[in-house]
Amino acid sequence: TVPRRRRPRSDMGRGLTLLFLPLALLAGPAQAEGDTAAAEVKIEVLHLPEVCSPKSKKGDLLNAHYDGFLASDGSKFYCSRTQNEGHPKWFVLGVGQVIKGLDIAMMNMCPGEKRKVIIPPSLAYGQQGYAQSKIPPNATLIFEIELYAVNKGPRSVEAFNQIDKDSDKKLSELEISQYLKEEFARDGKKRHPSVHDEILADIFKKNDHDGDGFISAKEYNVYQHDEL
Repeated sequence: TVPRRRRPRSDMGRGLTLLFLPLALLAGPAQAEGDTAAAEVKIEVLHLPEVCSPKSKKGDLLNAHYDGFLASDGSKFYCSRTQNEGHPKWFVLGVGQVIKGLDIAMMNMCPGEKRKVIIPPSLAYGQQGYAQSKIPPNATLIFEIELYAVNKGPRSVEAFNQIDKDSDKKLSELEISQYLKEEFARDGKKRHPSVHDEILADIFKKNDHDGDGFISAKEYNVYQHDEL
């Protein structure tokens, strides 16, 4: 597949993995700053619904279909409708789950909107290309995108406040433990009791940067798209 993305798990969905674990892997190779200085994503709006709200922003969770083509010959290298039984893809915007050009191209987009975008190599796969998807080096890419949903992302203020029962702007082990129990109950899957403890320990290991036993608003809100 071309863009890397994590698909939420059923009803837990925008849940445990996306909620707490850092998303460190970028979809494309890192580019030197000079390579992207003159780069630009060209956006053509193919369809704009009468009601254009909410508009997407960094940190939002999007659901979309997209087809990818090589600008050089028009050949299709990716089609989300043929992947994962044709389900639209979920991903968090602006955090590197897709190539940089798509993160840029899908900003300020509303549900029901369709776009055709042209992405230069420096905002896609650069000089390396992506052999697995038959994308050659220095390839300009074209994507046709249809956006279905714009939701509050897993690091939103609303999600934080939902867990922060005592409203002290920090998440305790007890609060996160209770949240996990609620999510497990909602999901309905049978799990060994040790799974709860393992996930809880992993959450604090990856998010409690100062080691004080709490996850602060700053430590939690890694996407920096809302103010707490």
